[in-house]
Amino acid sequence: MDAMISQTEPLGTSTGKILYSSNCQNIFHISVAETMELFKSSGVILFRGFGVTANQMKDFSEQFSDKHIIDFTKVSINSDKFVNFVDGGMDGLIPHCENSCFPFRPDVIWFCCTVPAEQEGETLFWDGVRVWEELSQESKQLFLSKQLKFSYNNVPVDTLKGITGSDANTIDDIKRILDSLDGVSYQFNDDQTVSVEYTCSSIVKNKYSHQNAFANHFWVYQKKTEEAIFDDGSRASDEVADEIEIIFDKLTEKIPWEAGDLVMMDNSRFLHGRRAFNDNRRQVFTTLSNLKF
Repeated sequence: MDAMISQTEPLGTSTGKILYSSNCQNIFHISVAETMELFKSSGVILFRGFGVTANQMKDFSEQFSDKHIIDFTKVSINSDKFVNFVDGGMDGLIPHCENSCFPFRPDVIWFCCTVPAEQEGETLFWDGVRVWEELSQESKQLFLSKQLKFSYNNVPVDTLKGITGSDANTIDDIKRILDSLDGVSYQFNDDQTVSVEYTCSSIVKNKYSHQNAFANHFWVYQKKTEEAIFDDGSRASDEVADEIEIIFDKLTEKIPWEAGDLVMMDNSRFLHGRRAFNDNRRQVFTTLSNLKF
């Protein structure tokens, strides 16, 4: 019998919640329906005290998901390729939504920590709804008037099969899936690769509250590359970049990891990143999924 949710508390100053285990409660005994309602209103749930492992993260997420998504940019821990180590290295990571630069953005990113860093190494997160609210009218108009553009050259067909899912067994299957996606243009090459362009808005209607959220991959490209980020070949001005950086600094929230923690994060609303650390024992894992509710 599913257990009712009882002990929760705010996660920092965000809408997120910490959900505590009651008397070493098994996480699989938590009410899925109640958890889903809490997730819809909070956008981030930190499950604490349940002693979750990386494989249990995947099993638990299956109760909420109709599909898991392969993240070909990360190293998988097993053969099904759905559970991954987080980004390598120990550097900080700046705000982004997972796979928001691809046409296969998952609804949820799940995190599981089995070994926290001795110091720092927290996962950071930002509420894209609040970021959007903080932007000036001039910056809002910029992001409403221009689309983001991402280009990928010479993607191996087999890689694209993995990304597009189990229904993509042939090139015709891949074409059918790509043709069904908004903002996607592509070209199949003679060397069994595909070149893909993807354009999308930087503003996302949150899946549950239907509010505008600045939830995207813009900041990674603006800060880490010299590439054009908008579909007209331009980049944001230094003034806009400075404004966004100030807002991110103001709205930073953190997840201070403990061993066995699990996090469920709304990828249509929240951006995430990482605080730098110096402890190669740290182990945090992820899986990506689309929800069935």
